[in-house]
Amino acid sequence: MATNVHPFTNRYQNTVVPALTSERQYASAYEIPRITHVVVNAGAGDMLTAAKGMEQLVELISKITGQRPVVVKAKKSIAGFKIRQGMEVGVKVTLRGERMRDFLTKLTDVSLPRTRDYRGVKPTAIAKDGSLHVGIRDTQIFPEVANDSFHHPIQVSLVPARPMSQDEALRLYRGLGFHFQA
Repeated sequence: MATNVHPFTNRYQNTVVPALTSERQYASAYEIPRITHVVVNAGAGDMLTAAKGMEQLVELISKITGQRPVVVKAKKSIAGFKIRQGMEVGVKVTLRGERMRDFLTKLTDVSLPRTRDYRGVKPTAIAKDGSLHVGIRDTQIFPEVANDSFHHPIQVSLVPARPMSQDEALRLYRGLGFHFQA
């Protein structure tokens, strides 16, 4: 009886884990780098004053991720940006488990390669703790919203289970299917 293994899990277990363990000796299986969750967010920006702007943003992120986002409110007032405390300033969604794997597979195999003049993610997108932060200006690269009239830049952040070096993180993300600029 064959079990149905997700392509992302298959790629991780059959490609990434053997490659990383051959380079480094991990004392425990829990030390092997892995992604715990993915956060997709979008700031409202100039849509703060638009009547249906936040609703459109919620709908966009819902279509892309398959999960309803939470509306983020301002923690404090910033007069220069005309933001008051408690004002809705963006949306975010945290993906874990099956939805995270589906989203990452779609992102690496379908959406990012559809980006115009795509040369890969900059290696500087990896933070010191090993998390990867990718900004996507054109959300038309996602098949779910390709024909929609409303588009807005989003930020995708991959969060690892533990802090790791930039080199270790780069090897992990390359193994998971992300292409990096030379």
